[in-house]
Amino acid sequence: MQATGNNLIPVLIIGTLVVVILITCLFFFVIIYQRKMLKNQKELRTLHDQRQGDLMNAVFETQESERKRLAEDLHDSVGQVLSAIKLNMHRLDKNCISQSSQPLLADTRRLIDESIQEIRNIIHNVLPPVLTDYGFLIALEALGNKVEQATRIKVRFEKKISDQRFPHEIELALYRIAQELFGNAIKHADATIIHLSVKQEGDFMVMEFKDNGVGFKLNEVKQGFGIKNLESRVQLINGEINIISKPSAGTFTTIRLKIA
Repeated sequence: MQATGNNLIPVLIIGTLVVVILITCLFFFVIIYQRKMLKNQKELRTLHDQRQGDLMNAVFETQESERKRLAEDLHDSVGQVLSAIKLNMHRLDKNCISQSSQPLLADTRRLIDESIQEIRNIIHNVLPPVLTDYGFLIALEALGNKVEQATRIKVRFEKKISDQRFPHEIELALYRIAQELFGNAIKHADATIIHLSVKQEGDFMVMEFKDNGVGFKLNEVKQGFGIKNLESRVQLINGEINIISKPSAGTFTTIRLKIA
């Protein structure tokens, strides 16, 4: 019995060691598995974010392509037709004998001139040549002047950054964001004063848009205000957007992105 007991001791020791080794291996296997799962989840999130970014970029590129096509179609077809009608009206005016028809012809010419000007305004809004030719800083100032002329809103534009050109996608995104903000202020805010500024803070460019309108509660805002669209555009240029608004306190929007 003594010999048998002594023989069991090594077996128990070996068995215990085997169990400890198995538990240790299982423990490390669980840790490795969890780390791999976390890594896979992170890669999936990154891929999902990348696909979302690619999808948003494709959507905005399609929108810009459609805007360009619309502007070209308006210029090449509708604009030329209206110009031809205006020319014919001018010829008809010269050959018109009846004085009673003169007021009608004058009124028709005025309507044609207004239509041509409206077509030009639409083309400039859809595909502003000043943005392409001179950059978004000058384009923003021109946009503010246009809003001020077309509405009763006082626009104060301030520039604290050197005149320079930025990559096309950045200039276009910031210009579209400014258009969206102006549109929101005109349609929803009932604002009378808008402050728009662009400045440089170290390696960052900061665009600030502030109005004295009615404001809103961010947690109750409707999708129609275009906040999601603003966030998507800012995200595509690797920027940050912060919107502060309260009822009867106006809205303050800040866009910040690295440029150096």
